Amino acid sequence: MTLDLLDLLYPTTPAARDTDTSQEAAAAIKPAASYLREKVIGMLHSRGPMSADSLAGALGVDRLSIRPRTSELRKMGLIEDTGIRAFNDSGKRAIVWGVIK
Repeated sequence: MTLDLLDLLYPTTPAARDTDTSQEAAAAIKPAASYLREKVIGMLHSRGPMSADSLAGALGVDRLSIRPRTSELRKMGLIEDTGIRAFNDSGKRAIVWGVIK
């Protein structure tokens, strides 16, 4: 699949940059992406607003699998930036996401 086609399918299909490694990563996560998006929405519904790293910890998955899912969910209009900030695992400020009601 070419980059242009992936761009047209985003956010329902993971995005990729124009490199072989990025495209391989997008293809590898594609089977799990919708499942992970559902888990993120479920966690935000049950626990309330959380950062991507907190979501990853609560779900027991790598944060690098969750951060792109939050971008996809935001683009889909399902979650939003609450305006709250938390510190992520690397000590940087991070967006706290909430479900759009």
